[in-house]
Amino acid sequence: MTETRDTVILGSGCAGLTAAIYTGRAGLNPLVLEGHEPGGQLSITTLVENFPGFPEGIQGPELIANMKQQAERFGAEFQLAHLSAVDLSVHPYKLVTSAGEICTRTLIVASGASARWLGLPSEQALIGHGVSSCATCDGFFFRGKEIAVVGGGDSAMEEALFLTRFATKVTLIHRRDAFRASKIMLDRAMAHPNIELMTNTVVEEVLGVEEKEVKGLRLRNVKTGNITTLPISGLFLGIGHEPNARMFKGQMDTDEEGYIRTKDNVFTTHRGVVVPGVFACGDVQDRRYRQAITAAGSGCMAALEVEKFLEEHGR
Repeated sequence: MTETRDTVILGSGCAGLTAAIYTGRAGLNPLVLEGHEPGGQLSITTLVENFPGFPEGIQGPELIANMKQQAERFGAEFQLAHLSAVDLSVHPYKLVTSAGEICTRTLIVASGASARWLGLPSEQALIGHGVSSCATCDGFFFRGKEIAVVGGGDSAMEEALFLTRFATKVTLIHRRDAFRASKIMLDRAMAHPNIELMTNTVVEEVLGVEEKEVKGLRLRNVKTGNITTLPISGLFLGIGHEPNARMFKGQMDTDEEGYIRTKDNVFTTHRGVVVPGVFACGDVQDRRYRQAITAAGSGCMAALEVEKFLEEHGR
């Protein structure tokens, strides 16, 4: 017979782990499904300098390990499994995971959003060593250096403009000859003296794998085939994120990019009506801030709402 849990948390990044700490302290014995990327994006981040309480900074994996240990101390159970199907039309809600079937009275969706990468082996090898998908997280480390941003939309323009606060030069690389960005964002980037636009160009290789730090880029012009080398110290990907919410399509309201729509911070809806006992937090519903501290804050909110929901329903 399938066990019915009081609460299940999908995801083990900052949002999911904070929710686990709070629900654990409330005596709810939460089950955390760690997902495809245990620890979320912080697990591939090196030094985190902007999380409160760590004046000298802390390594991303260490911060995640500390939060997990804290959640376990309060009774959270962790399972290295991912969600393969979900049915929110029945209550308790039914989850089908890679480890089996689970029923739960409440659900916290903290499955995050995965950065889109170029898919180059050299890029993957240097993530956290000069390759990043978050300018606000890592821009500070490139003060006084020359860097590059890949992308052609508003996200790429925003990243490039933000990075001019630190870098002496930002080269914005786009594979097409026209940008998708809005006119106002493109105009701002074009007008900035420290931003250089490079169109019809793709990254073939990130240089510096042996040195374990970005040394430059091997670029190819898609029209001429010409290969050039761009010496830089950092590469930022501004090609967007993919919210990990595909399993909830048709069962929760999502926006045009797939992010879960929430009401009053964490309440999920379906066709405009609140889904009872199901809450979303962190990057799976936050397309604006995407910071560790905002994810943690929304994880706290979701946990408090779970506790309130269960109390109101006699648990």
